[in-house]
Amino acid sequence: MTDPLGQSQVIPYLQGLSLKGHEIFLISCEKKPADSKDYKSVDLLLKEHNIRWLPLRYTSKPAVLSTIFDLKKIKRLAGKVIKEHAVEIIHCRSYIAALAGLAMKKRHGVKFIFDMRGFYADERIDGKIWTLSNPVYKSVYSYFKKKEKEFLINADYTISLTEQAKKIILNWNLTPKPLPIAVIPCCADLDVFDKNKVNEETKTLWKEKLKIGDSDFILSYLGSLGTWYMPNEMLDFFKVLLKKHDNAKFLFITPDKPSDIFEMALRKGIPAKHIIVQKATRNEVPPLLALSQVSIFFIKPVFSKKASSPTKMGEIMGMGIPVICNSNVGDVDAIVESSKGGNTINTFEESSYEKAVDAIPKLLQIDPNEIRIGAEKFYSLKSGVEKYDAVYRRLIKE
Repeated sequence: MTDPLGQSQVIPYLQGLSLKGHEIFLISCEKKPADSKDYKSVDLLLKEHNIRWLPLRYTSKPAVLSTIFDLKKIKRLAGKVIKEHAVEIIHCRSYIAALAGLAMKKRHGVKFIFDMRGFYADERIDGKIWTLSNPVYKSVYSYFKKKEKEFLINADYTISLTEQAKKIILNWNLTPKPLPIAVIPCCADLDVFDKNKVNEETKTLWKEKLKIGDSDFILSYLGSLGTWYMPNEMLDFFKVLLKKHDNAKFLFITPDKPSDIFEMALRKGIPAKHIIVQKATRNEVPPLLALSQVSIFFIKPVFSKKASSPTKMGEIMGMGIPVICNSNVGDVDAIVESSKGGNTINTFEESSYEKAVDAIPKLLQIDPNEIRIGAEKFYSLKSGVEKYDAVYRRLIKE
């Protein structure tokens, strides 16, 4: 919970569910020590919302064995909480937690929610974290694919991030039929990501700091440039944009090393003066995003990403900013088409980039409020909390 992901994609939901009257016990494995600033702030935040946090120390080494050790700790603690507090539901985020959840269902008879977050084992292969040529990884991959079906069959409810992933799972013809699956994407806190709440003075200060002129065209990218994102292809797109808009600048709002991004740009022949790299806290992101006219993200269109819901998309659309992204990632195509909130490209070729660049003037004519309405329809945190609440109440009623 002390990581940014926990603070954006776990805690806000739990706060909303606590306000709806659910008594929540939260078990997590933490890398940061108990005396760290992040740990203390999370502890205080959860206490304010009557969420009982039961953090365990994360074990990093040796690989595989450390995970087994942490899993044993989680099972032991979960079993203790279930017995002492008559817990009715165990809600497990992703596959490692689901190993504990399935064991608790079998041992204590609690309702089990498999919040899958994506095709975990396939992500490890697609991201080249595991290689099937390695016998150990091949064995681990097979183990998790087998467990995946076991989770789906035994779950009282499965949560999928996308309609695409739900369709894939239902086509597996697992029993019982139909599997109970709810689609809840990665939601955004639209109270935070709201252009109307961005202070103009703060924007001006950022423009001065980053040397952005009033006539500059700003293309933004939000987030880390890790396993799934395609910085080289995004820079290729920007190079095409720069040919038609020589006042364009590419703003990377990212914790990544600036030198790595500048080196990539240099290899593409993009002058450093057109690249801006800025690290930001969560509260600094909205005013930085507000500096851009258009935002971009390209994600590797591999099988596992059919189950992916990019959090950044909801945050960008919440700010009323049009997006340029690639197709064949989760429900992105359907959301862009339905919301009219941007453009998708089908191939990573110059001709596709030129077509998207030529369409930018049309994107800039879209009413930002209409884009935000699309964010509210697909990515509202309030809606996400209500969907989780409906699943909880349905299981408790049963």
